[in-house]
Amino acid sequence: MSYFLGIDLGTSAVKCILVDDQGNVKASHSVEYPLLQPQPGWAEQHPEDWWNGTAACIRQLLDKAAVSGSQVAGIGLSGQMHGSVFLDRELRVIRPALLWCDQRTAAECEWIESTIGAKELGRLTGNKALTGFTAPKVIWLRNAEPEHYARTAHLMLPKDYVRLQLTGAFGMDMADASGTLLLDVANRRWSPEVVERLGIPMECLPPLYESNAIAGHLLPAAAELTGLAAGTPVVAGGGDQACGAVGVGVVQQGIASVALGTSGVVFVHDDTYQADAECRLHSFCHGVPGKWHRMGVMLAAGGSFQWWKNHFAYEELKRAEEEGRDVYEYLTELASTAPLGSEGLLFMPYLTGERTPHPDPQARGGFIGLNLRHSKAHLTRAVLEGITFGLRDSLELVKASGIEIKELRVNGGGARSGFWRQMIADIFGYPVVTVNSTDGPAYGAAVMAASGVLNQNIEDLCERWIQVVDRVEPNADNQKQYERYYEVYKTLYPTLKTTLHQLSDLASL
Repeated sequence: MSYFLGIDLGTSAVKCILVDDQGNVKASHSVEYPLLQPQPGWAEQHPEDWWNGTAACIRQLLDKAAVSGSQVAGIGLSGQMHGSVFLDRELRVIRPALLWCDQRTAAECEWIESTIGAKELGRLTGNKALTGFTAPKVIWLRNAEPEHYARTAHLMLPKDYVRLQLTGAFGMDMADASGTLLLDVANRRWSPEVVERLGIPMECLPPLYESNAIAGHLLPAAAELTGLAAGTPVVAGGGDQACGAVGVGVVQQGIASVALGTSGVVFVHDDTYQADAECRLHSFCHGVPGKWHRMGVMLAAGGSFQWWKNHFAYEELKRAEEEGRDVYEYLTELASTAPLGSEGLLFMPYLTGERTPHPDPQARGGFIGLNLRHSKAHLTRAVLEGITFGLRDSLELVKASGIEIKELRVNGGGARSGFWRQMIADIFGYPVVTVNSTDGPAYGAAVMAASGVLNQNIEDLCERWIQVVDRVEPNADNQKQYERYYEVYKTLYPTLKTTLHQLSDLASL
């Protein structure tokens, strides 16, 4: 039996899975690493932590699965997008990487759009300048740390740094490169116009690959560290959203996915390149060769629920530890005891700023409508409803773009809750399904590895390996009630924007 290794380099941990040649998951394992927040709004990690965590994770996975490294036929990588890894000519890390959720680059985004022109930037890249993207981070380094910028010889994304350690080869896939703001997404190449106008040396950028293309082979030193076999092929892989979509079979028109991770993403497949005229949605290359996707991103979806759990679920955390259950099960059970709409309570999920549809690093969260009747159950349900309303904002943009949606495939940690899946169906107004593959981006990375090594289409592998296992239809009565709440929710950010900015400015004094 041969296996394919999928590696997903997340924000808090790396997850590795083994998938056999019939698409079955043999085993999975995760290793955590720290997140650095040296200042409010900043988010950094040491690339060495990614590599050390990945090497340890692979070794422990092989031991857990009782699989020999020689049985692994190929490796695929998924990873957190946009993070900037700066290397010198000797391939040494210059400084900690700036992550996707880092918000320090608002001024650089303004400079990029004024230098190129917002409409021209959208024409060239399919996207607007956002603080999470890679190019603004490069400009920040040039402005704030010129001594580090002068040493920079190579610009990489997180998973591509891990592939460099595995193979010694530089490379980046089209899907992940789309989030750098340096890619000509329509033509799947680096944009010479953007690179030149921003003054970023083209030689710093790695070669580009489709996600299932073999981009290197395992080095002997990496084989010794991981327990894998030297020479094992490693495909380019993709950003976590493209890999997650492949991992649940969103590889054809009419199917969209809702990813409920730390961030939240509404993702829809495109057979042709179609950029949103106002760049409210991201227009990226897909992990499926020659295809594209559009997506809207909420920065703190599961992150908002995690914040609520960390700070206000002491009783539930204690019970979960005593009884060996997932604390989120207790919280969703608690939320289900409150009525739909949380008796007039709304939650704004902008805890780390926002991206879609409000590209605003100074957006902030809040509960609106509190009264003395509201209990912990009401607030917990309001958090889930607020996250789902925020994700619906992205769905509305997808619908307005003319893409027909037949079903939503929900994945990520939040997909485990039947209560939340029903809420999504009721608020979105579409059937919500889950599939047999529950390992998200890691599974998609394994599919990409199998595609490259076996020379089979990603779409064909998804057709054979991925099946729908649960389907939730919208409740018509709930849908009507939620529609009224959503109409109010949409007014909150425009009404409170000035106040949120004032509070953000005061907090930074």
